[in-house]
Amino acid sequence: MKAVRRYGLEGVRIQNVSEFAEISPGAIYRHFEGKEQLLVECFTYVDKQVAAIFEGMTLNPLAMLANPMGTVKGLWLPYFRFWTARPDETIFYHRFRDSSFFPKYDKSRDVTYFNTFIGMIRVFKRVFPSLDRINQDLLWLHVLTSTVLYAKYVVEGTLPNTPETEDTVFQLLATGLSGYLKPERRKKTRG
Repeated sequence: MKAVRRYGLEGVRIQNVSEFAEISPGAIYRHFEGKEQLLVECFTYVDKQVAAIFEGMTLNPLAMLANPMGTVKGLWLPYFRFWTARPDETIFYHRFRDSSFFPKYDKSRDVTYFNTFIGMIRVFKRVFPSLDRINQDLLWLHVLTSTVLYAKYVVEGTLPNTPETEDTVFQLLATGLSGYLKPERRKKTRG
């Protein structure tokens, strides 16, 4: 990841990685078929770390109803802070997702390690059924890509790493979502 940060995803070579790891290129080839497999393994490693953020969290549907945006922020903030605390991972992840490697990898990747997070989304959808009206692929692509992009700006020094930055980024991301986080009223039926 350090080598990708320095040389770029397309420009990085196994030789660069071996220099950062202080091992021979041959040692890398004993474990990986080549650069593409190494990049995929690095991405999967980071992806699993991201998924672990949500493992210890729980959702309270009553709290969600009382303060939906606060609940969303409580889930999002550790996610954003994960990225801002890990510059190499953030730059690598951003570059990999934008690379020609990603679409092929994404079609076959195993994301079962996100089951806890997926369960949280199901709870949100039960509490706020209007979330089903959002194109889910577009929603999650927006949240993930924007969060990682703003975190990249923080780790590169373009944006300050401050609570104000966190609040602004969250407001930008959440503005479109807020209209969907309203409980639907049950229709009265005539008896």
